[in-house]
Amino acid sequence: MGLVDSHCHLDGPRFTEDREAVIGRALEAGVERMLSIGSGDGPPDLEAAIRIAERYAPVWATVGVHPHDAEKATEATFRELEALLRHPKVVGLGEIGLDYHYDHSPRDVQRAVFRDQLAVARTAGAPIIIHTREAWDDTFAILEEHWAAAGLPGIMHCFSGGVAEAERSMTMGFHISIAGVVTFPRSEELRQVARVVPDERLLVETDSPYLAPVPYRGKRNEPAFVVETAKCVALQRGVPYEDVCRVTASNFDRLFPAAADQSGSPFAGA
Repeated sequence: MGLVDSHCHLDGPRFTEDREAVIGRALEAGVERMLSIGSGDGPPDLEAAIRIAERYAPVWATVGVHPHDAEKATEATFRELEALLRHPKVVGLGEIGLDYHYDHSPRDVQRAVFRDQLAVARTAGAPIIIHTREAWDDTFAILEEHWAAAGLPGIMHCFSGGVAEAERSMTMGFHISIAGVVTFPRSEELRQVARVVPDERLLVETDSPYLAPVPYRGKRNEPAFVVETAKCVALQRGVPYEDVCRVTASNFDRLFPAAADQSGSPFAGA
């Protein structure tokens, strides 16, 4: 079973010139599927990832309003998200959440839009992908009030907390997705998380084009580089690389059953 990049941003301008080659390199590296996150530049365009997923069979999509863009959301945005969640290549809602590092949107607006999107996901029965930065307390408070009781799954993307935050997340049914930051010299706390997360809750991602892992740090990240993250996670867990591939791909399939379909030519319709 090949590897899955559970979080990448393939729609952005940094991939405009060579997107197909990027996807091709991922496939050559053994990355069989990629989840392209539908944040784009925010509302009103909510279909950024869908356009990519429709062109490339190994790519699947989410839709959602990133906390940076929360101020752009309207009631029409939430109605459109409800409709787009029925698209055959859309498997979840995200990335959504809170970002108190940049505060590109006011915090009260971020919280309101987060709650509204959780309501959309609950109604649709859709998994969610969470972005949280310097906002753990409010993120947990909102999830515990508006999500945990739904019994639906989700992902803590590009996990940046410690073991305590990981355990609290998993108590609510979340998977922990490890990005290339785990390879950085000062990321010992994250390596500890990578060692203790149970097999059934583990995912890996690139968050490309951001946060390229060692030995590519400082370069544009791309889905093929998730191999380096998976190798680092395997080393921390004391297991073969192939085990991390198998476990994380199986978890991805359970979260997103529609994305288990790998039929068709990779570049059909491109």
